[in-house]
Amino acid sequence: MLGSGAKAAKPSFVSYISPEEIHIKEPIEKEVNPHLLPGELLLCEASTVYKYIQEDGSNRGTCGKLVCTNFKIAFLDDDSASDDNEPQFKNKIVGENDITLQCVDQIYGVYDEKKKLLTGQLRKYPEKLIIYCKDLRVFNFCLRYTKEEEVKRIVSGIVHHSQTPKLLKRLFLFSYASAAPNDTDGRNQTVMFDTLEDWRDELERTKGNVKYKAVTTNEGYRVSEKLPLYFVVPICVSEESILKYQGRGVPIWCWSCHNGAALLKMSAFPKEQDDSTSQMQKAFLDGIYKTISKPPYELLKMDDLSSSLPSLQDIQTAYTRFKQLFLIDNSTDFWATDVKWFSLLESTNWLEIIRRVLKKAIEVAECLERQHTNVLLIEESATDLCCVISSLVQVMMDSYSRTKSGFQSLIQKEWVIGGHGFLDRCNHLHKSDKEESGESLNTQSGPFRFLTVWDWSVQFDPKAQAFLNNPLYAEKPKPDKSQRKTARFKHQRQLSLPLTPTKSSTKRGFFREETDHLIKNILGRRIGKFINSSDEPSNSFREFYDSWHSKPVDYHGLLLPHIDGPEIKVWAQRYLRWIPEAQLHGGGTIATAAKILDLMEEVQSLQVKMDEEHSQAISGDVHSVPVLRNSARLSSLFPFALLQRQSIKPALPTSTWKDLEDEDDLVKRDDEFVDLSGGMS
Repeated sequence: MLGSGAKAAKPSFVSYISPEEIHIKEPIEKEVNPHLLPGELLLCEASTVYKYIQEDGSNRGTCGKLVCTNFKIAFLDDDSASDDNEPQFKNKIVGENDITLQCVDQIYGVYDEKKKLLTGQLRKYPEKLIIYCKDLRVFNFCLRYTKEEEVKRIVSGIVHHSQTPKLLKRLFLFSYASAAPNDTDGRNQTVMFDTLEDWRDELERTKGNVKYKAVTTNEGYRVSEKLPLYFVVPICVSEESILKYQGRGVPIWCWSCHNGAALLKMSAFPKEQDDSTSQMQKAFLDGIYKTISKPPYELLKMDDLSSSLPSLQDIQTAYTRFKQLFLIDNSTDFWATDVKWFSLLESTNWLEIIRRVLKKAIEVAECLERQHTNVLLIEESATDLCCVISSLVQVMMDSYSRTKSGFQSLIQKEWVIGGHGFLDRCNHLHKSDKEESGESLNTQSGPFRFLTVWDWSVQFDPKAQAFLNNPLYAEKPKPDKSQRKTARFKHQRQLSLPLTPTKSSTKRGFFREETDHLIKNILGRRIGKFINSSDEPSNSFREFYDSWHSKPVDYHGLLLPHIDGPEIKVWAQRYLRWIPEAQLHGGGTIATAAKILDLMEEVQSLQVKMDEEHSQAISGDVHSVPVLRNSARLSSLFPFALLQRQSIKPALPTSTWKDLEDEDDLVKRDDEFVDLSGGMS
């Protein structure tokens, strides 16, 4: 040891070898070329690029080639050329080291160990490239050993093709639609709601055809590009009124409850209007609502979501803060974040927004289910928060929406056909000025024939698709034919809600004393919170909520989520799937599902053998679910993340998860004693 007054001697050893040269594998010798999809073009590439392993603070990595196409950014190493180590759940379109251009969130360059956001023209090119993705992956590339000309081409190409504004028809979707063979399983049992018959079938399924009608007023988008080609309105709404106001102020049907109450949505009139226009719109609305408030429509409640829920800007701000918790560069950052996980999570306000949205959906469900009251959701364009609330309500109340085909049909109806601005909300075009989401996609040679997103065979083979199914799902039992006519509604009522006695409300009429006040607010000002005037649940709401949770669950009836603060948790498979430290080796509950799938395959194989004994004609469409070999390689985030790499620090042990299962105890713990697993059960 040195004396207190002595200075420590400076180290005399000097290393002339960079850390990358010590830890990174030798460059590959064989040529590796990207697998290009139909319509995909190679734009630029760079060799001798090192991809760092996102697990620790060291500079370990793999050497390979970095390429950019009109569809994706891809890193190709020596494993890319062989199929020997293929994962069980492989995507045919996008590989593990692929980043679609629309998935790129931000690109940083590292100059002398300092990060700088890369946009537009570059005067100096970085030695390292960090790409943050919208699906929360983080890619680190080292360009120190890449030729200068290739560095310029690949960095400029990636920044230009992923960050600069582009025309809609420059998206890869159009090139792929022109070149890809259209021989896949078209509709895949998903209702697309692009025909009049689809809407009429939905009306019949929900028994809504008594009070509502499907209209063809917007065929050819002659009314508005913001409206779908076909939609459903109350019978009292005329075609002339839809044409006159371009669909604004017109209640559009979403779904009908078994008791006849319906969920509707409406886009509001522009706030700035002259007096004569406002008077005309007031008379129009007054006429519609006076008609709807009479039988057979009965009662109607309105909810202006722009005042009862957070604004879109607040939601975007909260999510931006929230996703920063999961954009982890390395293990050092992970463990630094983990010690104050709950404080950071709470400060984002994201889970509170989720709680408020779920609470609003339950409020709407109570009006429909217990009060037998129609609910009209109002929003400026009726394509954002209306989509969220209407979808949640249907998932809670309609068991069909909780099946695979039913849920896909729901998303198609409320979000795709409903006109949600995916391009704007996801910023796919990188434009400051908004582009309408209902644009007509026609060319000189005629309309494109796009592949539907619901055809999973485009992305996964049949064995991989088996993981999309719930092996424990049981269909709703069908009543006897003799009882269907007499007991249909009673039977569905019992399945839908454990009834509790309620008092009739004194303000159940829609247009009573507040008629003029409501009309004026619709035309320009925000409507108050009619269902709940405060954020605290009303007595009626709490009675409804507590009553349901106190009774046994009927999985084919009404399902209500938990909305108290500690019960709103992080969805681990969505937000943590790219962080190895957050995974449980051995699979956790995923291992249980894997065993069930194994048993299902065994039962199916035995069934086939039995059929062979009784008949020589065996159906050819029997697909067995996969046997999960090497189960020890599973993780709790399987099949979305595989344990293909080992972390220097151990993953969270199963015993830690068990210790954190007691939620009451978890809330009382200090941040420094609680690790990440507590937020993702």
